[in-house]
Amino acid sequence: MYLQKMFSCSQLLARPNALQTFKRAASQGKMPLARAHGKSFAHRSDLRQAKRIVVKLGSAVVTRGDECGLALGRLASIVEQVAMLQNQGREMMIVTSGAVAFGKQRLRHEILLSQSVRQALHSGQNQLKDMSLPVLEARACAAAGQSGLMALYEAMFTQYSTCTAQILVTNLDFHDDQKRRNLKSTLHELLRMNIVPIINTNDAVVPPPEPNSDLQGVISIKDNDSLAARLAVEMRADLLIALSDVEGLYDSPPGSDDAKLLDTFYPGDQHSITYGTKSRVGIGGMEAKVKAALWALQGGTSVVIANGTHPKVTGHVITDIVEGKKVGTFFSEVKPAGPTVEQQTEMARSAGRTLASLEPEQRSDIICALADLLTERKDQILSANKKDMEHAVSTGRLSPAMLKRLSLSSSKLNSLSIGLRQIAVSSQDSVGRVLRKTRVANNLELEQITVPIGVLLVIFESRPDCLPQVSALAIASGNALLLKGGKEAANTNRILHELAQEALSIHGVKDAIQLVSTREEVEDLCRLEKMIDLIIPRGSSQLVRDIQRAAKGIPVLGHSEGICHVYVDHEASVDKAIKIIRDSKCDYPAACNAMETLLVHRELLRTPLFDQIIDMLRTEHVKIHAGPKFASYLTFSPSEVKSLRTEYGDLECCIEVVDSMQEAVDHIHKYGSSHTDVIVTENEDTAEQFLQQLDSACVFWNASSRFADGYRFGLGAEVGISTARIHARGPVGLEGLLTTKWVLRGEGHTAADFSEQGSMTYLHENLPVARVLPGRRTTS
Repeated sequence: MYLQKMFSCSQLLARPNALQTFKRAASQGKMPLARAHGKSFAHRSDLRQAKRIVVKLGSAVVTRGDECGLALGRLASIVEQVAMLQNQGREMMIVTSGAVAFGKQRLRHEILLSQSVRQALHSGQNQLKDMSLPVLEARACAAAGQSGLMALYEAMFTQYSTCTAQILVTNLDFHDDQKRRNLKSTLHELLRMNIVPIINTNDAVVPPPEPNSDLQGVISIKDNDSLAARLAVEMRADLLIALSDVEGLYDSPPGSDDAKLLDTFYPGDQHSITYGTKSRVGIGGMEAKVKAALWALQGGTSVVIANGTHPKVTGHVITDIVEGKKVGTFFSEVKPAGPTVEQQTEMARSAGRTLASLEPEQRSDIICALADLLTERKDQILSANKKDMEHAVSTGRLSPAMLKRLSLSSSKLNSLSIGLRQIAVSSQDSVGRVLRKTRVANNLELEQITVPIGVLLVIFESRPDCLPQVSALAIASGNALLLKGGKEAANTNRILHELAQEALSIHGVKDAIQLVSTREEVEDLCRLEKMIDLIIPRGSSQLVRDIQRAAKGIPVLGHSEGICHVYVDHEASVDKAIKIIRDSKCDYPAACNAMETLLVHRELLRTPLFDQIIDMLRTEHVKIHAGPKFASYLTFSPSEVKSLRTEYGDLECCIEVVDSMQEAVDHIHKYGSSHTDVIVTENEDTAEQFLQQLDSACVFWNASSRFADGYRFGLGAEVGISTARIHARGPVGLEGLLTTKWVLRGEGHTAADFSEQGSMTYLHENLPVARVLPGRRTTS
């Protein structure tokens, strides 16, 4: 066997003891524990447990576009990720290409240099003027490039205090039992010493691959794909990451119109894909990669094929895969019982189009049926909710406020049923309503009409009552709906979704509402920009912020924070101020429309009104934080606020002093979240200035901030409160789930008819509009 180990012992001695570092990481629990090998991981999220990982770098990943030399930027990024995972306590191995490309660059340089020297020596005889390069033989290029490639890897890994070793193998090394045992022994010893083995086929001596030469049940080493698969199985690796120049496995050649990236590939699905041409370099191709991946999967190693050349993802593609994110194609032996989330989305969109084409009375019937089911199946719903509550209490992971949101009761279900009937009534003239009608010219009429947005993704935490509310609004607006609830409410969500689909079945649109019950991460759902039209998060400010960051090309409707203010003017009524402050803060402190900062006019300090406000807050057990100006007026002040931009979500609030209404407005603009803000005053002029100047979604005069709610606004229900500047703003009900399209009806009109040579002129005459288009329905 031709085995060459090459690593710098001086580097190993110069850095801290590798074995001690490795053992220390294990003792501190900073590395994944070894698992019994034999079965591959069933789900992507399980990849976080992978301890021994093989990273295969294809020729297209390692080499430059001109195929002469290495892509140093990509290689440096990959080395950084491998070193980081190695330092976490994982055992990393690299199967690399690139020796031929590196050698080709080196030999070309040498040949050109040699030719130029000879040309100079014979310049007087006019010989050797042709500087064309001969065809370079691959084995010679590999022989010239192997040492340089390894030296480059060693230099890069040294930057992260990581030692490497080179191993060159051929197919014969795996066919001979003794050589195979020696190879495994060498690799195990290197991994034990926390060294990254870098493996490559010995292309300087390897013969050309023979087609169909696999032994019975054993894959032959024809290329680095088969080498990586064979090595992963021999070494009982948990994960094989094969990086190439395509995003993953497609159901048809990438670049074709109907090509779809397969998130997960299962054995037996080969008939559903069509292979394209192989990459610009290398001897494998996607068919070889799939064959190698399936062989490794059968041997108990999980496999992901992904793109290692994309400039936007190369810097974190390996770590993203290990973290379980949806990158590339994941090979799994466990096929889910139900549809994938992509299939669910397609089913929802298809059924949603049918839903939008129904008569308004039919959509109303569905919502009323769901309202009836909420009361008729009350016992089933409450039984499921009891299981969720018992599990939440036993685990102790939810705060009291979250437990309150999770809990359902008979009265809450009755209220839900009433709210749904209100939505059913308001849905009569929602889809297909004519907003504007214009006679552009004779027999040429233009209409602007309401249509559904398309497919909505609603992500909610600990609030099962959100499911029927949002479902009813989606049905009323003709939108398809994808629901992702928190696992803490899994039992309740399941029964409520079944009821929603039962109601939809009345008119044959059961699939219009889908509950995502697979182990999809929220971040992965936010990447379905070609399938989802709007994301609506319902939950904590942290959830909303995470979704806003993760959403790639999909608009997010919502607010990340609910920093609501109540400003008490010096002309405020005592009774009104006390009532409004108590309700705004104490009615439901965890709500997004609860008061977080109380602004008090300076003239109210040391007055009976101010004393009564403080006494009331103390009676209600509200913890007070002093703003900087308020603290300056006090000898012994409460704890000074850390930030004036804080959403407490509990019985806590900040009190700050302002000198005028204008200063209150400026304060809110600087520290608020444009959610809901209140003024308490008896001066109408002051109130009107506040209402006009303040740029928030909801601005109230002498009313509690808790009125910022779709139900209280008469919307029946809401999908959330938006602080966005476009589309819907404030509590978003049925109207906020609609968009518009333009419909033009003519009789053979052309733009040329209205040119200087044409015979027609524009009228642009506004016409009266009907509430709903008679006999016509629209789809998104």
